[in-house]
Amino acid sequence: MALILRYVNKSGMVIERFLGIVHVNDTSSQSLKKAIYSLLLDHSLCTSKIRGQGYDGASNMQGEINGLKSLILQDTSSAYSIHCFAHQLQVTLVGLSKKNSDVNTFFYALTNILNTIGASFKRRDSLRQHQEDKLEELLKFGEVHTGQGLNQERGLQRPGDTRWGSHFKTLNNFLILFSSIVNVLKDMKRDCPYHLDRFAAENLLSKIHEFEFVFMLHLMFKVLLLTNELNKVLQKKDQDIVNAMGLLDLSKKRLQMMREDEWDSMMDEVSLFCGKHGISIPKMNEDYSNGKSKRKRSNISYLHHFRVEVFYAVIDLALQELNNRFDVVTSDLLLGMASLSPVDSFANFHKDRIMKLAEYYPSEFGDKELRELNFQLDDFIVYAQKCDSKFLNLKGIKDLAKVMIETKLDQTWSLVYLLVKLTLIIPVATASVERAFSSMKYIKNDLRNRMDEDLLNGCLVCYIERSIFKNVSNDAIIDRFQNMKTRRGQLQVNNVFC
Repeated sequence: MALILRYVNKSGMVIERFLGIVHVNDTSSQSLKKAIYSLLLDHSLCTSKIRGQGYDGASNMQGEINGLKSLILQDTSSAYSIHCFAHQLQVTLVGLSKKNSDVNTFFYALTNILNTIGASFKRRDSLRQHQEDKLEELLKFGEVHTGQGLNQERGLQRPGDTRWGSHFKTLNNFLILFSSIVNVLKDMKRDCPYHLDRFAAENLLSKIHEFEFVFMLHLMFKVLLLTNELNKVLQKKDQDIVNAMGLLDLSKKRLQMMREDEWDSMMDEVSLFCGKHGISIPKMNEDYSNGKSKRKRSNISYLHHFRVEVFYAVIDLALQELNNRFDVVTSDLLLGMASLSPVDSFANFHKDRIMKLAEYYPSEFGDKELRELNFQLDDFIVYAQKCDSKFLNLKGIKDLAKVMIETKLDQTWSLVYLLVKLTLIIPVATASVERAFSSMKYIKNDLRNRMDEDLLNGCLVCYIERSIFKNVSNDAIIDRFQNMKTRRGQLQVNNVFC
């Protein structure tokens, strides 16, 4: 288990620091809680000062009764938990796949194609060669341009339920490499020595040339495209909750716009893609009967009607999943944070909502502090809107915190600044934790795979927080190790390798 500490420093900046990794014998919520508390105590940090938690969606974390977040909330009532927003986007896709059979069938077929090609070094080399031949042909006819960073080689990344953005990257690469994938499957069908492999290639070729497969490929790519920017922004460690919710609302609006206005444009894209790759397009002028009804609607085929239903069903499910899964923050907490946002000269400022937000932190805001905060808010908003130009054109709460520190108004309106800090502390994504786990492959690799926990933890801290350790001099390191115990020789600066 990796633990990241998030706090606001004396300059009003949001800081995230890697504390370390902890080995746990089991992943029960009680064991995780003990491990977290032990690591915090090792760094002389008081557990009663916890004001926010952020985890993924595992049941041992999110359980309302015995989940880790609930156990910590029992000890510290103001340690509000936020389910990682970026992880929720991925879980939304998984939930969408499980609830819609057409989406589930599409990703099942897609995974089979990726596994079939990716399981063989020969097929992957063939895919790479087809890409090179295609690029040379496009360059010859001037359809693509050369330049730094252009025309880079692409691979077939397999989607993963817990890998953020992996489904979007998979579909994006699949669309670009479609002709190369078809050629690899044709080669496999023709040259593979085993009958079952040739049969599998033939089935996959038949599937990939179906209009329904291409339709679902474009539909899911479009849905994921509309949430991809939100997904990337959420993986920035300095993202605050107000901006995140604003981006979430933007994604919902774009999905709604797609539902209302973009059916025709998407069908044009699908038809153009089919024409380019020689995929037959079904006729759209045949009649169909709707269920048991004997009525027939002319000029609309059954297949066309089916696609319309799938189009609206997928988008409706995506919107429903987003609404259902992003309700972890109570309305009072969210509205209070939004009311503190300085965007557009505090256009969303709402005193009652901010006061309601303060009531969620009884350890910081007792009756006396709430009364004083009420007066401070009246003075603060007038000053920020009309008396100081530094508060104009701020982009988020983190900018507000920096300006208050620079102007020393954090001392004048200390309770307002405290509330701003509490808002910044609540994390919206666990991207830093994911990067900490990814860093292990650089430290504990095939050549160093028997490291004990203390050495691994120490190496990880130095690697992940290398920006800090760059400022530590070699002499300080030598003196510390020299004073740890009596040594037969003296360490020298020229023996230190960096």
